[in-house]
Amino acid sequence: MEKYLNQFIEICVDYGPRLVGGIVVLLVGLWLTNIFIRWIGRIMQQRELDPSLRPFFKTLSATVLRVLVIITAVGMIGVQMSSFVAILGAATLAVGWALQGTLQNFAGGVLILIFRPFKVGDWIEAQGFMGTVSEIHIVNTIIKTADNKVVFIPNGGLSNSAMINYTREPQRRVDWTFGIAYGDNVDKAREVLFSLIRADSRILTDPGPFVAVSSLGDSSVNFVVRVWVNGADYWAVFFDMNEKVYKTFSSEGLNIPFPQLDVHMRH
Repeated sequence: MEKYLNQFIEICVDYGPRLVGGIVVLLVGLWLTNIFIRWIGRIMQQRELDPSLRPFFKTLSATVLRVLVIITAVGMIGVQMSSFVAILGAATLAVGWALQGTLQNFAGGVLILIFRPFKVGDWIEAQGFMGTVSEIHIVNTIIKTADNKVVFIPNGGLSNSAMINYTREPQRRVDWTFGIAYGDNVDKAREVLFSLIRADSRILTDPGPFVAVSSLGDSSVNFVVRVWVNGADYWAVFFDMNEKVYKTFSSEGLNIPFPQLDVHMRH
């Protein structure tokens, strides 16, 4: 019994200070980590960092700092850290391979939230889909199409491929091609188009409208019409002009040709 008691006393003498020191380092380190994380949170709020990105950076910073504190505390107790670090590295590598696709989407979400190629409410076209951005998450982005379908797009592909943002700029150009029949008055058609443009207050005067004969087709003389509008007025102006041109050309004696086929019967 005395032998075991002496061994216990020796262990306490040898490892007691280390154990106490490790516990102190652990408690103080975790306390300082919490203070640092709160400070990081205030800094991100002052810098107006995206709210979706703040939890990610706070969690990442807290995890890294706490792991370092734990490793330091365990090392002070006397545990050999080389094997521990090797095991931790192998586990990290295995998890990385298993979650390769998810980590790619995660990294893509971070890039999207940092560089902001689009925001909630923007109309975008990407990955073969077109719609309004309704939510931006760290792993995927949710858009709603014009017919109210909900599409989940992984951020990995979204951040590494071409994407069109239709609402990034406040103004957009509307393009049409209108045809008249051969023999119709070209000058009159041009004046009719300009009068329709001037009558629409939604069409901007700067940049000014553009109307010109673009091509001589198989059965029509084609005009290209280009005007600038505010982004919110794009589709309304586009559809209204189509209807106005159809009605006005007819009343002005201008013919809109359509393909026709003549069949000759030989007896």
